[in-house]
Amino acid sequence: MASILFSCPNLGFAPPFPGRTTRNMAKYQKQLNLTQPMIKAMTTNERSVRRSANYPPSLWSYDYLQSLTNNYVGKNYETISHRLKQSVRTLISEGAVEEDALSMLELVDDLQRLGISYHFTEEISSVLKMIYIHYFKANENWNKSKLTLKALGFRLLRQHGYHIPQEIFEDIKDEMGNIKANVQEDIVGMLNLYEASFLAVEDEKILDEAREFTSKCLKEELEKNIGNESMLMLISHALELPLLWRPPRFEAIWFIEAYKKRSNMKSMLLELAVLDFNIVQGIHQEDLKSLSRWWEGLGWNKKLSFARDRLVESFMWTVGASYQPSLGVLRTCMTKLISLINVIDDIYDVYGTLDELEQFTEIMRRWDINAIEELPGYMKICFLGFYNTINEMAYDTLTNQELLVIPYVKKLWADYCEANLVEAQWFDSGYTPTLEEYLKNSCVTISLPLIISNTYFFTSSDITGEAASQNAVKYSSLILRLADDLGTSTAELKRGDVPKSIQCYMHETGASEEKAREYIKKLIMETWKKLNKERISFNCPSSQTLVECATNLGRMGQFTYQYADAFGSPDDWYKSHEISLIFNPKS
Repeated sequence: MASILFSCPNLGFAPPFPGRTTRNMAKYQKQLNLTQPMIKAMTTNERSVRRSANYPPSLWSYDYLQSLTNNYVGKNYETISHRLKQSVRTLISEGAVEEDALSMLELVDDLQRLGISYHFTEEISSVLKMIYIHYFKANENWNKSKLTLKALGFRLLRQHGYHIPQEIFEDIKDEMGNIKANVQEDIVGMLNLYEASFLAVEDEKILDEAREFTSKCLKEELEKNIGNESMLMLISHALELPLLWRPPRFEAIWFIEAYKKRSNMKSMLLELAVLDFNIVQGIHQEDLKSLSRWWEGLGWNKKLSFARDRLVESFMWTVGASYQPSLGVLRTCMTKLISLINVIDDIYDVYGTLDELEQFTEIMRRWDINAIEELPGYMKICFLGFYNTINEMAYDTLTNQELLVIPYVKKLWADYCEANLVEAQWFDSGYTPTLEEYLKNSCVTISLPLIISNTYFFTSSDITGEAASQNAVKYSSLILRLADDLGTSTAELKRGDVPKSIQCYMHETGASEEKAREYIKKLIMETWKKLNKERISFNCPSSQTLVECATNLGRMGQFTYQYADAFGSPDDWYKSHEISLIFNPKS
């Protein structure tokens, strides 16, 4: 068998304490040459009182989810959609590239942000190839171009795999190294350059300086609060979270409303975007109704009341990762995986005693249903529900694709549980790991590699080769982990949890929390640079969907945790996004 995807150790995220119990943890500490002493002896008895995260109940009842209906079905809407798509295709013209390349780039950008570019992948690919040849392949071409054309072209072409050099922006400075006055006055150009700068890879100083300068200029423009309302909306939106870091489906929700206010809005694009959003939302609702029946049948929402009941939020993450209508099987698979992970995570992080967690991990490693007699009642329910769900998914893969994936899947779940056990041991001992040690383990427990690899095994027709870039998964996992820590660490530490990246950095360096948070944000930026490089160089069309899923899960982390733990305790802001994404059609 050739390379098997995403075994956690192959990702560089092997748990630093591979030992099975607290008795041999000290031995692994010595092997790793850890300088931090254990705060407490490793023979600590189980916690006398179970902790609680006090998670609020689900916002969405089973009956409500089953009552969902969508009116955007039937041949009439299909006919209208087809007609609009044909009209839009006439706008994406290779012949128009030489006449007005900027307008063509703006059209491509609008199609992407409106969420309808997936209908025009071949046309967009052809147009971008022509723009690259005519304007970006040689420096004598780009030197003649205005800033907006260069910046927008740079961003879109890099997104589509073209390596455009940062040097195309060298001419924005004068001989003294200052940004030219005419560049500073070009607010549209500044905004496009700001967004383009986030496509930087490592050691691109020009783009780093451009991001710093344009950010300052755009903030000043926003403070003036004068000029075009539509432009001020775009600036505010970009400064909150850059376009590259936003999940595409949520960007479409926002951009459809912003596009309505544009003076040069194309009505057929808006009509198609609204209709397509509503048609696809109906498909998502049917996916969710089916998943809610599975979740209700599993019964964990009633039997395991200490854990998060977050089926809708889990589904929301999968739509954020892959919203296209053709990916329903992938969404269903990922939603089940995330729902299982949520509860298992709460058992390790909140509810289980250390002895119970060691038992659970050992049984997960053995994959032995007969051994569940050793477990407490709540773990019996969890393991049997998990075991049946995973085996059923594996059975479907075997019957539909003639692939036996259980040997690979059970190894991945064992690695995941072992990494969670390490964190439980850290907490029980009072041990504060180094930042490097923490991230090596927590990029497993954040579960993105587990989700992507399981999804691959359950949906792929071939398990003999590389399904996707391991580095893309690794960097996306790190982005998700750091974003999660920025949003959730305060609440998690209050209820009792292992120190997160912020606290590990503070403990290791003596930095204040403010400085630690700044460092973690910089680390996210640097990780994005590595991910950008990986995505530009990645060239395996059959695996592009999984790479995009991994990237979008990282984006979902930045979106979800930008203010607080909106997943564990959904607030009005998060609820409004759920309603817009899943329940309310666009008008």
